[in-house]
Amino acid sequence: MGGAMGPLLHWLQDVAAVTFHKARRTLFQAAILFCTLCLLLWVSIFLYGSFYYSYMPTVSFSTPVHFYYTSDCDATKSGLCSFPTANISFMKNDRDQVMANGQPYRVSIVLEMPESPVNERLGMFMIKMSCYTKGGTTVSSVGRSTMLHYRSSLLQTLSTLFFSPLLLTGMAEQKQLIEVELYPDYKTNAYHPTVGAVIEIHSRQVQIYSAQLRIHAYFTGIRYLLYNFPLTSAVIGVATNFAFLSVIALFGYLQFMWGGLRPPDQVRVRVMMGDTTRIQRRREEARKRMSSSESPPVIPEASGAEAAQTQQEESHNSEGPVETDGSNELNGSLQSQTGETAV
Repeated sequence: MGGAMGPLLHWLQDVAAVTFHKARRTLFQAAILFCTLCLLLWVSIFLYGSFYYSYMPTVSFSTPVHFYYTSDCDATKSGLCSFPTANISFMKNDRDQVMANGQPYRVSIVLEMPESPVNERLGMFMIKMSCYTKGGTTVSSVGRSTMLHYRSSLLQTLSTLFFSPLLLTGMAEQKQLIEVELYPDYKTNAYHPTVGAVIEIHSRQVQIYSAQLRIHAYFTGIRYLLYNFPLTSAVIGVATNFAFLSVIALFGYLQFMWGGLRPPDQVRVRVMMGDTTRIQRRREEARKRMSSSESPPVIPEASGAEAAQTQQEESHNSEGPVETDGSNELNGSLQSQTGETAV
């Protein structure tokens, strides 16, 4: 019984060793595949993020507008001494441009104005904006008019009574936000980029709480899709990069695995060239043997007719050798040798 169990135990041990070896190799290959896929996915996300960061310009830019004016005029006169003016820079951190070259932008200014009697009597006033380059050259200038929204005295009274609790606690104010669109689709030039703008309010009676300049990009084409559908665009972009990198990795793997092996066509060509070389060598060896084995026969004196016939045979033999198979030449040489031995 023990003798019968010995081979079985050895067989089971061999099967277990082979199975463990296959499982370990499979696990190792799966780990390599998983790491490769993770690396490709990470590279795909990095490439899409880099493309999005470099291709998408600043979506919106907002900055406060601080107006200044001269104060060296006669104080007895009502109003300001000059038009309120503000200088706005379009450079982030004094290095990067806010507006990308060729990208259309919507430029507007928001004025926070009180509903004061002065502003109500002011009526319409002009807002002028002049864009300039790094050298100070004005590249574009525009002017827009605006005014407070009209509200009747009855509506103002009712609004004051209704919002009186909020007005008394300071949670609300009697003011209006006036948004004026200066440029609907402003584009900066690559050769003369816009680095700043000067904003002027052509009125010495205007009263303003605060002002803010807003620049919003108007996207079209691929930028429109990237901005309005960010999740879908990200999934498509990452999947495209992943597929492209996977194909490259697969080709590299195949080249690494099969690059050292010789294709069958090349092997066949080399074998055929080797066979041709062997046949030529055999023919040369047969010719050498035939030339070395032949001895010049003793020719007796013959008549003129026999001499002419002999010359014709020699000229016929002096023509190019007939290409035959190496085996035939070998057989001929063997037969000639046999015949000579017999003589």
